[in-house]
Amino acid sequence: MALDKDTVARIALLARVKVPQEEMEGLATQLSGILTWIEQLEEVDVTGVAPMTSAVETTLPQREDAVTDGGYPERVLANAPDRMLNFYTVPKVVE
Repeated sequence: MALDKDTVARIALLARVKVPQEEMEGLATQLSGILTWIEQLEEVDVTGVAPMTSAVETTLPQREDAVTDGGYPERVLANAPDRMLNFYTVPKVVE
């Protein structure tokens, strides 16, 4: 896919990138090369290939979801300016 200077100017405008007029021709050539490479990738048959998130298949380590700390609300709420039972209280902000 070949891009001309007008198309590159439009892309630059949409991307909010200031591109000097003298660089438009070179940028058009570079972007056309990138789009040609992407078109070549579209020709590759990927049927039956599962999507992957990493180059190496790994399983992330999992740990047991267990409470390992807590059970001392007095210490946690010791500096609370206002509290009710074992909870912080905050002023109402929505009417």
